[in-house]
Amino acid sequence: MFCFLLTMIKEHVEVEFEGDLDIDGTEVVIDELIPSLESFSSVKLNLKDVPFVDSSGIGLLLDLVKTMQEKGAEVTISNVRQEVMEVFELLQIQEIIGEEIFV
Repeated sequence: MFCFLLTMIKEHVEVEFEGDLDIDGTEVVIDELIPSLESFSSVKLNLKDVPFVDSSGIGLLLDLVKTMQEKGAEVTISNVRQEVMEVFELLQIQEIIGEEIFV
């Protein structure tokens, strides 16, 4: 089962994801998470408890980063597991959204 936890400090928010970021998980994020992030100037996505990301999860991350950047927010992605990072590298996700996003 996929879930997320928000930790808010003033205009900054950290989102900790837990579980597979697949088609089921992306529906939760689209419906519940994205609208709640729009008021923050800094968003940190923590993927330490995400063991698997499929194409819908990758699409969601790309869309989330783009949406938040268009609203002027700084976005970072941290604690990506090795097996997930290998998928990101194969698909050249760092080149698409920027290497500086991954911390």
